[in-house]
Amino acid sequence: MRLDAPGSAKEVRPQGKHGVRPSIFPVGYMLPFLLTTLIFFFWGMSNNLTDILVQQFRKSFSLSLLQAQLVQTSVFLAYGTMAIPAALLMKRFGYKAGLMVGLTVFGIGTLLFWPAAVVGHYTPFLCALFVVGSGSSILETAANPLVAQFGDPATSEQRLNFAQAFNPPGTITGVLIGTWFIFSGVEKSPSQVAAMKAQGTYAAYLHSEILRVVPTYVGLGIAVLILAVLIWRTHFPANLDATTTKEDLLLQEMGGHSGSYRRLLRNPHLMFAVVAQFFYVGAQVSTWSTLIPYMRAYTTASERTAGYFLTATLVALAIGRIVSTPLMRYISPSLMMGLYSLINIFLLAIGIAKPGMIGAYAILTTSFFMSMMYPTIFALGVKDLGSDTKLGGSLIVIAIVGGAIFPPGMGWIARQSGSIALGYLLPAAGYMVVATYSFLGPRITRRAVESAPALP
Repeated sequence: MRLDAPGSAKEVRPQGKHGVRPSIFPVGYMLPFLLTTLIFFFWGMSNNLTDILVQQFRKSFSLSLLQAQLVQTSVFLAYGTMAIPAALLMKRFGYKAGLMVGLTVFGIGTLLFWPAAVVGHYTPFLCALFVVGSGSSILETAANPLVAQFGDPATSEQRLNFAQAFNPPGTITGVLIGTWFIFSGVEKSPSQVAAMKAQGTYAAYLHSEILRVVPTYVGLGIAVLILAVLIWRTHFPANLDATTTKEDLLLQEMGGHSGSYRRLLRNPHLMFAVVAQFFYVGAQVSTWSTLIPYMRAYTTASERTAGYFLTATLVALAIGRIVSTPLMRYISPSLMMGLYSLINIFLLAIGIAKPGMIGAYAILTTSFFMSMMYPTIFALGVKDLGSDTKLGGSLIVIAIVGGAIFPPGMGWIARQSGSIALGYLLPAAGYMVVATYSFLGPRITRRAVESAPALP
């Protein structure tokens, strides 16, 4: 057990037997652990394919940036509605059931892109994306706390950062597939559009652009459903998949109510993590989803070139995970996250002040420093929650709804000010909140631990 909160000056790193550092990986259960980490790859693909869809639907349906950002709203709004039902599902049936249900819902949502494309209207796509987001919400609620508990508690942050390291390759794959197979590379000039409208061929051209999303999403859906079958056939540790834990029985004997949301809402450490996650996810999603419109507005880059640039941001994220995770053995995760947040505020200020390639490179670089924020906030938030971990994790997953609010907010700022660059003030404010959590969170945790009544 830690003697001081993470990030405090007197933090003591736990040691295993005979002074040996505890292992990051679970002993004897590597197959279920690796299958669970593979989920991070697939929802990484899905989450960043939406950045491609923002631009594709903006062109295909002749949308404003604010309207196109409803793509992100549809996906991330589902997190605000499905996280608690997902937690209750897992409380009753266990983590494995949560993974299987989440993958199934996720797969169905991606398959719905086919009929949506045939119909050819924007609203059915938003409905399909809401179903995809619902599946992602269930998976986030299940996979993150499962990985955090899949081994020694002393290495939960490192283990979750390792699992999250599978996310960047997924995001890179998703953006590359979207750039190659969804973006056609055909960009009509205003005069060509006018000529096609006069000839009555423009509607058919737009519908052909819509249909380009179908193969990618149907293929993703099939792969996800295959993974659901593999997890169904795999044995998971009983202590992580049981519906009633030892902690549950202890609390029942003491007359308490296991997994009480009322108790969790009074936990300042957890609630601060929820707030930080809301602002972090909003900053991340809005930064990426607005990058292609930013480059189209301030540079001469084509859609595909901007798509490759977005891919580079995800490579930066992957490198950030690779570099940051081992450093957590020597630097407090809280301190590292606070410093990274301040650096990102500075980089976004450059993107706002110098719109163009200089600003685009600055925005790209923020991905390196945002790399460790989501898993670190999650792992720190659910640490030491015991039997409340599933429900506590669901509250942090609900905070992902920030990704539904920030992108339209940036679109609104762009419409009101006439400047896409000024919209990046919003994610900069988000990083300010994360920095506040990073530096003040350990103090709140320490006070909560010191004031907590001792168990009899």
